[in-house]
Amino acid sequence: MAAPLLILRNVHLSFGGPTLLDGADLSVAVGERLCLVGRNGSGKSTLLKVAAGLVQPDTGDLALQQGTSVRYLPQEPDMAGFDTTLAYVEAGLGSNDDPHRATYLLSQFGFNGTEDPSKLSGGELRRCALARVLAPAPDILLMDEPTNHLDLPAIEWLESELNSMRSAMVLISHDRRFLSNLSRTTAWLDRGQIRRLDRGFGEFEAWRDEVLAQEEVAQHKIDRKIAREEDWVRYGVSGRRKRNQKRLGDLHKLRQDRREYRGATGNVVMKAAEAENTAKLVIDAEHIAKSYGERDIVKDASIRVARGDRIGIVGPNGAGKTTLLNMLTGTLTPDKGTVKLGSNIQMVTLDQKRESLHPQATLKEVLTQGHGDMVTVGDDRKHVIGYMKDFLFGVEQVNTPVARLSGGERGRLMLARALARPSNLLVLDEPTNDLDLETLDLLQEMLADYAGTVLLVSHDRDFLDRVVTSVIAFEDDGKWMTYAGGYSDMVTQRGHGVKARVANTMDGSKVGKSKKTGERAEAAPRKAKLGFKEKHALETLPAKLEGLRADVVRLQAKLDDPALFTRNPEGFKKTLADLEAAQAAIVAGEEQWLTLEMLREEIGG
Repeated sequence: MAAPLLILRNVHLSFGGPTLLDGADLSVAVGERLCLVGRNGSGKSTLLKVAAGLVQPDTGDLALQQGTSVRYLPQEPDMAGFDTTLAYVEAGLGSNDDPHRATYLLSQFGFNGTEDPSKLSGGELRRCALARVLAPAPDILLMDEPTNHLDLPAIEWLESELNSMRSAMVLISHDRRFLSNLSRTTAWLDRGQIRRLDRGFGEFEAWRDEVLAQEEVAQHKIDRKIAREEDWVRYGVSGRRKRNQKRLGDLHKLRQDRREYRGATGNVVMKAAEAENTAKLVIDAEHIAKSYGERDIVKDASIRVARGDRIGIVGPNGAGKTTLLNMLTGTLTPDKGTVKLGSNIQMVTLDQKRESLHPQATLKEVLTQGHGDMVTVGDDRKHVIGYMKDFLFGVEQVNTPVARLSGGERGRLMLARALARPSNLLVLDEPTNDLDLETLDLLQEMLADYAGTVLLVSHDRDFLDRVVTSVIAFEDDGKWMTYAGGYSDMVTQRGHGVKARVANTMDGSKVGKSKKTGERAEAAPRKAKLGFKEKHALETLPAKLEGLRADVVRLQAKLDDPALFTRNPEGFKKTLADLEAAQAAIVAGEEQWLTLEMLREEIGG
């Protein structure tokens, strides 16, 4: 293994309450792809800030190899003091970094560099901050929830960009697919300490469950030993004195260790209060349409939703997913067409911005609707403290105002309130925002057991695959198409994932914003020069292709050996697979080079 670029040793940190980091160790080697996982509130973001040198631990060491460049992406970027987006991104460049890279990345994210940072939305701030940390191509990238506020085209573009970089990475994200596609190592922050798995996130959850099961067995053995020793204290202390004193001392230590043992954080107890069944046909929308000005949001869409369906709605930001959802649920009238709702519908909605939570309301007031100490969950009544504990809130938080909750806690509170209401139609607009992986697991299980109907808007590909039975996808120009199965099934059927809208922010074309509508629209003609990435590809592709052709010659020579299959069948299969992969890479590389060369000639550069 290569020498670590960054090492954290025995880090302890507390903010006046329970210990957050309790001897945490972390190392990052050259080119390593590491995901940092753990429950909400376990200290992941704090540990990343310690690694970035922004938070000083109570005790512990931070060692950074001399000359190593580090860039940190916070959850909430601060662009105060910068007049333009370009100035903000260029401020992150080093003396030897290519300034054109800043312009290129801004254009990829839909900026022209002259935007006023104070007027950007949350999603735009996030994309601009991503451009700032990616532009220098640092030795280490520390990224806290990089996919927050990004739509599916932006997430998939970011995956591709990160995969092409040589930087070492430490990633915090609730997006399973993103972590699985990028990580090669997993660091699990659990009860203040790091457990390391030298495999990617895809294998983490099975390993975590095994570790916790083994820990539970070990604690059970300790409990049994304490019980045996306590029996001995009561009935057998009359033996040799020195030996007894040592045994008593061991018992005291066992008891102390048991008292100080921090068990794994409990799981959310999640169950939806269900109402009586609806009619078999829940929603019948025929030839509905909606437009704003000259732009069609929904054009001639006919959608039927039957009882028990779990339907995902996907598309890029600005496509009109929430508009379509509001029309289907009867909260927005279409310009054309009709929407008929079935009988006996009791609908509960979870909005994506948590806007319906009053910032000064306490947890108790939100859950009890300001009346008494009891929460009505379907036909049952439960004390608010007990219901809070089901969603991992502490007793001391009962009078905590919403404004002081973290994003994850607000998400859990919204779920707690929504699921207490009887429903047979759940409308979930980005329900996965800020939820940790364990809570996502339980939400998924709850939806699987839910007898009613679910309409879901989400950018989380893995969650869509696990939950929905069909997908309504934005095609273009106000058209929406229904596909059977989850997100991956949709990709298989249509041949691609969700693409950006016509004014594509991911392909280098410039986009602007209409001041009247706030919607993105095309603002510039075709590009006048090759971007940084395109020039780099033109320069490096010939050598790469030569290397691939040499690999083909070498692999073909191995396969020409008539005794290879008999002597080593597995080696033969691997060589054949490597040959096919190299040949496919040559075809793709030659097509890419030809496309870029034609573009260069067209531009005249």
